[in-house]
Amino acid sequence: MANRLAQSQSPYLRQHADNPVDWWPWSPEAFEEARRRDVPVLLSVGYSACHWCHVMAHESFEDQETADYLNAHYISVKVDREERPDVDAVYMEAVQAATGQGGWPMTVFLTPDAEPFYFGTYFPPAPRQGMPSFRQVLEGVRSAWVDRRDEVADVAGKITRDLAEREISYGGTEAPGEEELAQALLGLTREYDPQRGGFGGAPKFPPSMVIEFLLRHHARTGAEGALQMAQDTCERMARGGIYDQLGGGFARYSVDRDWIVPHFEKMLYDNALLCRVYAHLWRATGSELARRVALETADFMVRELRTDEGGFASALDADSDDGTGRHVEGAYYVWTPEQLREVLGEEDAELAARYFGVTEEGTFEEGASVLQLPQQDGLFDAEKVASIRERLLRQRGTRPAPGRDDKIVAAWNGLAVAALAETGAYFDRPDLVEAALGAGDLLVRLHLDDHVRLARTSKDGRAGANAGVLEDYADVAEGFLALASVTGEGVWLEFAGFLLDHVLARFADAESGALYDTAADAEQLIRRPQDPTDNAAPSGWSAAAGALLSYAAQTGAEPHRAAAEKALGVVKALGPRVPRFIGWGLAVAEANLDGPREVAVVGPSLTDEGTRTLHRTALLGTAPGAVVAVGTPESDEFPLLADRPLQQGQPAAYVCRNFTCDAPTTDPDRLRTALSS
Repeated sequence: MANRLAQSQSPYLRQHADNPVDWWPWSPEAFEEARRRDVPVLLSVGYSACHWCHVMAHESFEDQETADYLNAHYISVKVDREERPDVDAVYMEAVQAATGQGGWPMTVFLTPDAEPFYFGTYFPPAPRQGMPSFRQVLEGVRSAWVDRRDEVADVAGKITRDLAEREISYGGTEAPGEEELAQALLGLTREYDPQRGGFGGAPKFPPSMVIEFLLRHHARTGAEGALQMAQDTCERMARGGIYDQLGGGFARYSVDRDWIVPHFEKMLYDNALLCRVYAHLWRATGSELARRVALETADFMVRELRTDEGGFASALDADSDDGTGRHVEGAYYVWTPEQLREVLGEEDAELAARYFGVTEEGTFEEGASVLQLPQQDGLFDAEKVASIRERLLRQRGTRPAPGRDDKIVAAWNGLAVAALAETGAYFDRPDLVEAALGAGDLLVRLHLDDHVRLARTSKDGRAGANAGVLEDYADVAEGFLALASVTGEGVWLEFAGFLLDHVLARFADAESGALYDTAADAEQLIRRPQDPTDNAAPSGWSAAAGALLSYAAQTGAEPHRAAAEKALGVVKALGPRVPRFIGWGLAVAEANLDGPREVAVVGPSLTDEGTRTLHRTALLGTAPGAVVAVGTPESDEFPLLADRPLQQGQPAAYVCRNFTCDAPTTDPDRLRTALSS
């Protein structure tokens, strides 16, 4: 019999709808029932593409004996961290403080007042490598609840008080200057892996936001070391197994330091961020590899993640059927030499094995290999390689595909909108711009209510009940600002302004400049979550600072500019100390230090060839965080265009800072120079 999760919009929650565990969604009713029965709450948090979430579900939550024990002694609450990042953030902070680490599935035991008192992540079905079994944990917590209730209450109260009293070191309300950004670069240099690219050891995550900082820092200062770290890291990732060498797109992370074996789940936010990174790397260097990866990643998102409604699905699973009925991680993507021979024949299989690094021993499990590009492309016949890649991709398409989480997350769709709009504009791919517009339309049509408040998620054309958090407002505004610059349609600038007004009114502390992850009128948890550090995507704090700064540059709105600079105070404090974890904040600080520059392109019409050339040149400028407005002199949609006339009847570009402009130019080469120095 299905439990209470059967009607949920969340694919992750619905994966648990037929468990024998009597699951509840996060709700006041669940905690009221725990209070009525005088039992603790088991909070289990995960997401649909999480491999270890699936493992624990199969081992424990599908086990009748375990379920019977849970149902008798606990109220069990299941949360999709992608739907409720606020719940996830609050309790993950407690887990990390108590254990020194975190991850998913996250397992937390709570009082009926939602106060945590025992923590963990994955628990095995039997004791393993020093870990207790899940059943042992359940029995131990039950024993403490029954026999040592006062001790449990003391622990829960202390943890809750400690969380409530935690404060972030804001660093004042002053944005970082030259010194702090130089110190951040030095810190990154110390953590850089010169042999393999990237930062730190295994597991190794794509440092998208750090690379954006490095590219902007190089553009502003000319620091070759910054560009070299960005280039080398991007090349290593693009040639490694973390990148899908057949279908494009990136996996979540590499389990090793060499980018060879990925954790195979593919997330929308990773691919949106990396698509934009590679497009920006091409813009800075002209790298053909960067161009190819940007376009292949964009095409992957459109081909495999776009939904019927025009938005972009959250993720593809790491696991899939290996053809024998087993659900195995990476089964869809890996190859053996024998599989290559079956598809390509002996001669082409030998070439493919050399080209993609497929060996008899394998680089993954059971003799299979993750495809890489360990050698230079120029050593192989391009036409032959293209034929091999096409045949392998076609055959791979006949394998059982990984599951797709079709939930639309507002923030991640905002990131995708920005990436696709810019990539389409850079490479003359109007289809990608149209895909960005389609997702933007969906966000307006489905996620915004009459008060321009955002819903966090939607699915199958229906908005979810959960309120948008700071990253939703900030990243969607970022996407809308990119659409405004690329399309010249001022309505996107207007919508971005509506969202950022909510940020100022409902998420910001006007005096300190601090930003909260949830709105002042959102559901009250045991702590109002607040984290300025980047994780898998830009923090809501950094993303809001960036969107506020860009909007102010487009409109001259002083409150938004002031709020952005106040928010950057935390980057001044944290950037020199932990630059790897505040990369987007550092990138925004680079834009702030540069101006950011404002480019007004005016022409007789948006279809005029001269106007189009100047517009594209402006978009390709490398000045950090530069904003672009394009339209006719009569347009009133972009404040930047006001009082910017044509020059002797010709299209012209004005490069400004704080709405004070240099002499206009009609020459694309001069504009290019003005935006690269």
